Amino acid sequence: MKPEMQEREFIKRLFNDLILLNRSIPIIVEGKRDRIALKKIGIKGKVILLHRGQNLYEFCEDVLRRHEKVILLLDWDRKGQQIYQKVSDLLKGHFEEYSLFRDTLIKLFGDEIKEVEEIPRILKGYGIL
Repeated sequence: MKPEMQEREFIKRLFNDLILLNRSIPIIVEGKRDRIALKKIGIKGKVILLHRGQNLYEFCEDVLRRHEKVILLLDWDRKGQQIYQKVSDLLKGHFEEYSLFRDTLIKLFGDEIKEVEEIPRILKGYGIL
C-alpha cells in the first residue's frame, strides 16, 4: 500500500470508530455548524451543543447528570483551545479516553483544520466522503 493509501485508510477507520462510539457516547461541539458537519460525515448519535445559554460550569454539571462519558470535539482555533481547557477541567475523568480522536485530527491535518465544521471538506479532499 502506498503511504497515501495507508493514511487514507487510517482516516477512514478513525471516523468509522467515531461513528461507532457515538452510538452510545455523545459528542460535545461548540455550535450548530459543527453538528451539521458531523451529520454530513455520518454521525447519527447524540451531539450536544456547548453554547446553550448556560455558563460552562452549569453546562458541564448538566452533561454529567445525563452522561457518564463524553467525546469532546471542540475547535482547534484560539477560542476553541481556551474553551477546551475550561471544559476539560470541568469534565475531568469523563472524556480522556476519547481525547485521542481530537488530538489525532490536529496531528494529521495541522493548519488545514481549525474548526470542526471543516471536517467534511477535508474528508472530501481525501476522497473519503
